[in-house]
Amino acid sequence: MRYLLLIICSTVWLVGFGQSNDSIRVTLREGTNMAIALSPDKKTFVLDLQGTLWTLPVAGGVAKAVTDNLGDCRQPSWSPDGNTIVFQSYRDGGWHLWTITKDGKDLKQITFGIYDDREPQWSADGKRILFSSDRNNNYDIWEMELSSETLTAITHDLKNDYAPAYSPDGKSIAFVSDRNSKPALFMRSAEGVETEQFVGTTAVAAPSWSLDGKQVLFYTFNGGQTKLLQLDTESKKISEFTDQAEDPFPFRAAWLSSTEVIYTADGLIKKRDVAKKKNTIISFEATVFLHRPSYTRKQYDFDATAPRSVKGLLGPVVSPDGSKIVFSALGNLWLLLSGNPVPTALTQNAFVNMQPAWSPDGQQIVYTTDRSGTFDLWIRDLRTNLDRPLTHAPQNEEMPSWSPDGKSIAFYLNDNNSLSASSTLSIVDLSSGDIKKIHTPLTAPSQPSWSPDGRHIILTAFVPFSTRFREGLNKFLVISLSGEPDKIFSPAEGRTVAARGKNGPVWSPDGRKVAYVQEGILWILPFTPAGELAGSPQRLTNELSENPSWTSDSKTILFLATDKFKKVALADGQLETIPLTLSWKQAQPSAGQKIIHAGRLFDGKNNAYRSNVDIVVVGNRIKEITPHREHLSAEVIDASGKTVIPGLFDMHAHQSESEGEKTGRGWLAYGITSVREPGADPYDASLRKEVWGSGVRPGPREFFTGALQDGNRVYYGLANSISTGNADLELGRARALEFDLLKTYVRMPDYMQKRFTDFAHQNGMPVSSHEIYPATSYGVDAIEHVGATSRRGYSPVRSVTCHSYQDVIELITKSRIKMTPTAALIGGFNLLTYLDTTIWNNRQYVSIYSESYRKAYRARVKGFQADINNTKMILPEIQKTIVKLVAAGNHITAGTDAPIMPYGISLHLEIQTYAHGGLSPFQALQSATLWAAESLGVDKDLGSIEAGKLADLVIVDGDPLKNVRDAWNVETVMKNGFIYTLDQLLMKPVLK
Repeated sequence: MRYLLLIICSTVWLVGFGQSNDSIRVTLREGTNMAIALSPDKKTFVLDLQGTLWTLPVAGGVAKAVTDNLGDCRQPSWSPDGNTIVFQSYRDGGWHLWTITKDGKDLKQITFGIYDDREPQWSADGKRILFSSDRNNNYDIWEMELSSETLTAITHDLKNDYAPAYSPDGKSIAFVSDRNSKPALFMRSAEGVETEQFVGTTAVAAPSWSLDGKQVLFYTFNGGQTKLLQLDTESKKISEFTDQAEDPFPFRAAWLSSTEVIYTADGLIKKRDVAKKKNTIISFEATVFLHRPSYTRKQYDFDATAPRSVKGLLGPVVSPDGSKIVFSALGNLWLLLSGNPVPTALTQNAFVNMQPAWSPDGQQIVYTTDRSGTFDLWIRDLRTNLDRPLTHAPQNEEMPSWSPDGKSIAFYLNDNNSLSASSTLSIVDLSSGDIKKIHTPLTAPSQPSWSPDGRHIILTAFVPFSTRFREGLNKFLVISLSGEPDKIFSPAEGRTVAARGKNGPVWSPDGRKVAYVQEGILWILPFTPAGELAGSPQRLTNELSENPSWTSDSKTILFLATDKFKKVALADGQLETIPLTLSWKQAQPSAGQKIIHAGRLFDGKNNAYRSNVDIVVVGNRIKEITPHREHLSAEVIDASGKTVIPGLFDMHAHQSESEGEKTGRGWLAYGITSVREPGADPYDASLRKEVWGSGVRPGPREFFTGALQDGNRVYYGLANSISTGNADLELGRARALEFDLLKTYVRMPDYMQKRFTDFAHQNGMPVSSHEIYPATSYGVDAIEHVGATSRRGYSPVRSVTCHSYQDVIELITKSRIKMTPTAALIGGFNLLTYLDTTIWNNRQYVSIYSESYRKAYRARVKGFQADINNTKMILPEIQKTIVKLVAAGNHITAGTDAPIMPYGISLHLEIQTYAHGGLSPFQALQSATLWAAESLGVDKDLGSIEAGKLADLVIVDGDPLKNVRDAWNVETVMKNGFIYTLDQLLMKPVLK
């Protein structure tokens, strides 16, 4: 095997990420979830701290960086000669094993491929490296023979085995396994016998042997507490090693002697005298430099009235004869005829109408609409222009696909309560209306496509690499309708196909190929009608391509090319752009004057009310705020006994048109006039922005990005796998569709995140992610969640018990990166509804959400509340971190990760969680008003009630600066100068 040499040399790193005149110096004295390894001579540590390896003397002191900050280097282990360190690194976009000398030279990659390799340990004889890997589609313990570079699987259980450690003589191995349903510590003897030693409840990790092999320390997390436990290998007795109040990290401890152990806990390096049960702190300092480039933010014209081209083009499908295209835009269905660029509206109402599919004869379309409350299948006969309902199941019905014989329709029955991404492939018979489920539930699959003989259905399904971590690949799934086994495969082995949804595979009518999108490009794959591969993939386009559909002669494919409809002819690759003229206008109120007489005004900037004032609104802006006086001719809204506050922001919500028209009304009903969406189908989000902006349906201002920009592995259906080949295509889409931000996701490597950040800033967009460092070193603008999904399996922002240490506080404070904590998601929602069950009676919640949804969601929360004592232990630590950040001058922003929690009510429980944890109601409200507007770069127009700003404000009953819960007592909302009463917002639209 050839070693892969580091491309980014140290000199480049020093220029790009070292100290410069405008660098911010940050000294780290504590680390969150840091691991250590002790050199064989017991003189030096190697420490992984925020993804960089550092060495320091065993007595402590100033740490020296061994690696740069782009490798995400973790869990080191020394060679027996003390010259080399092995570690896991994400430098190449996957977890692989790398080595480097102790002085930071000769960086080499020693494992390769599509699999993840983790938790390495060097053998005592220096000949082998032990590690865990998902090379067998689950985690096993593997060993590398260094002389031959041979890899051998040591364990072979169908469940996950990981976190291995050699005994001092190299004959036995301690490891963790979940083979018996719960995480447990196992031993493997020299004879290969594997025995269970300890069973945990939540997590077991990081065994490490004493020097004589008679003791094994390991980590466990049970009942809300983390501990290091000590196993006597002869008596099998287990005792507690750490103190009850400690927060040990889940990494191998280092035995300094038979009576001294060094481990990491509480953000510190600790040395413990086993006999005396006494700890000594080993102090360290590690200095990093943050470069926070300034850039010009995107400018918004909120007063514009000129027509804008529609960009929210959803689900275009070509008719069988190629003469027509049906698609969704501005909330309705449209028909585009060949030769006429102006489409005709097929529906014109305030409901959601989408996902059209043609009948084989081209005379009808089936589509989904929520006009009956949940999403059902309806059929439009294009000869008579009459609609009729086809289904009305309790669940949402989505993504219909007409069978080739025209007698049935395949679709998904989706859980309509947002509790899961479960989709059950089903078929409805058009003559009887009977529905038959034909497959077990899938996680957000793509639209189904029929074989021409109607005997098979193909779609894209998600396949994880293991059950230890959730990420995997999008693969093709061929389902037989006659009971044959499923077939699942990748058109390019080891690479994921495009974001699931409408990107194929789509079977050609002649059954000889399928069209699909991979890495942003349109491909076809030779195929048989029986669902077998028949050749190699053929590339059809060089531009960003989405949503392929075939003409009936199998000679032409229609696709969405960024923001245009195009056709490609298979015979010669000729491309044709389909002209489309469709525009929308930002709805603006009349230029007349409206006056809100406020008994109390919270302006968003001052921690005190202004009393008895008039807010004078002209058009969509606040003209002035004056002491109250009588107005004889103006329109006056009497809020003399009420409180007026700025319109609220939810800074982290994921939406979909499949949530229905009620979503927009619901946001406004809670006083939420702006929503930031850090992850969405970009066309779906653009449609929402245009629907709400044009007034087709009421809703908040939409600030959005496109898909989660992810790495080689994905999880969510809306995640894009980014490679060097398609990065420019995705960035071009961000510019063309006018994204408001970019969201890089957990499997994107640091070097690619930096590339996306540079592009975003050049185009005025901020960047958000789950990462803290090196993201803070090259200008990432925002971090989502106080700890969330991480490619590492643990968070660099908080420990398992939700403690965040000095490194996290210092990096956030010095960089001024904006954090959206989502504290309600991490226990706040569960605790507050446990303490006060009347929350479930909130008027908006009861009115907007169906009884079945509310019943299901309450049952789910009740399940979490069964472990309420754990929540009571960890939530205060989240709240302490938030208070520390705000006290240090940081402006957090309120967000929820809805619809994991229901839209609207979750934002209020988020800010209530802040107040419950120690922020003042004033600070909690600012997190959802002015601070949120600052983060989005729109604080000149939004976030506070001031003369000249946009008229986004809310009239509430109560005193929210005293009791922040009063902020949900909404009576009237003004968004962009338009007035909505709560009663209006809670009323379902009428079908015209």
